[in-house]
Amino acid sequence: MKIAIIPARGGSKRISRKNIKDFCGKPIISWSIEAALKSGCFDQVIVSTDDLEIADVSRQYGASVPFMRPAELSDDYTGTIPVVRHAIQWFLGQGYSVSKACCLYATAPFVRASDLQQGLNVLESSSSEYAFSVTSYAFPIQRAIRITEAQRVEMLAPENFYKRSQDLEDVYHDAGQFYWGLARAWLENKVFFSPDSAPVILPRYRVQDIDTIEDWVRAELMFNAIQATESDI
Repeated sequence: MKIAIIPARGGSKRISRKNIKDFCGKPIISWSIEAALKSGCFDQVIVSTDDLEIADVSRQYGASVPFMRPAELSDDYTGTIPVVRHAIQWFLGQGYSVSKACCLYATAPFVRASDLQQGLNVLESSSSEYAFSVTSYAFPIQRAIRITEAQRVEMLAPENFYKRSQDLEDVYHDAGQFYWGLARAWLENKVFFSPDSAPVILPRYRVQDIDTIEDWVRAELMFNAIQATESDI
């Protein structure tokens, strides 16, 4: 079976109740749940949470919450892989056979069903262990500068000063939306950033980390602009 696992603990610090905070008219986690359900990729879409309110909201939008996440996997230091591994192990313990699992973040309102379908296709066609969302940097990082202790600037790579932007290699970063993986890779604690992973490239205008209130406001502005543009097409 293939499962979607949406991690959503209750102890968000920088944005209170972040995972169920209203985003453009409904709880932000609902956008991820609905994209996963619409994709048709999954036998089950579950939310891994330690919070009863988050569990209730998740069920209202069609996800299942078959277990409550233990406290030792719900602190500020627990990473994504242990949470997904715990969920897979739970299913295996119930007698299910899990072949693939997709970690989909609760605060990824820009994710689309087609992105998840593409991710599964990339995972299967590339013979990789993971396939996850990435996007390109908006500015060539090869021309990055740092501010020194003397409050002056210097280039990280001075040899690139005279190079044209179009002559520099495109560089990408994790889009922070979803991570498809073989169940075996999750269980073996394999890392994402390795030659065993394949990229699922997303456009920059549909990628926004949401870690602060400023990020949240920017994301809603972006989301509404996209919705308005697409409704006019």
